[in-house]
Amino acid sequence: MGRSSRPSRPTGLLLMAALAQALWMAGPTAAMDTAPSTDLPDLSESRAALYAGDYDRALALLSPLTATVRHADLYNLLGFANRNLKRYDEAARWYKEALYYDPAHRPALEYQGELFIAVGDFRRAEKNLELLQLLCHPTGCEEQERLRKALVAAGRKPGT
Repeated sequence: MGRSSRPSRPTGLLLMAALAQALWMAGPTAAMDTAPSTDLPDLSESRAALYAGDYDRALALLSPLTATVRHADLYNLLGFANRNLKRYDEAARWYKEALYYDPAHRPALEYQGELFIAVGDFRRAEKNLELLQLLCHPTGCEEQERLRKALVAAGRKPGT
């Protein structure tokens, strides 16, 4: 018989600990249950604006959706656009929302870590990297590698 794809007990416990820490980082309003998400509309036009570096246009497309859509992907993109416009408080708000709706949202953990680097909070950026290392175990993932590289570029030497 082949190996089960289910994580071993220690790995599962580490993942649970990582998720609990992500919820703790989200703040006192976070609950232990994942908040129910709504269906996500097509965000291709918004993503195209983001990829083109037109963050104001992306925000104009994404912001109205917050009246009816509750989804980590939407909040993560709002955080990304605001962070790139150097609206760090607003970016922090949206990353927090993304992680409330999905504490294991790897892109939000990466981008929030990059926000922490931008504001000089390296300890919290390194915590996000640790969470990504747990979530991406054993083979790693793009989000983990990009955050590690961002920390190195900022003069930090995180563990791999």
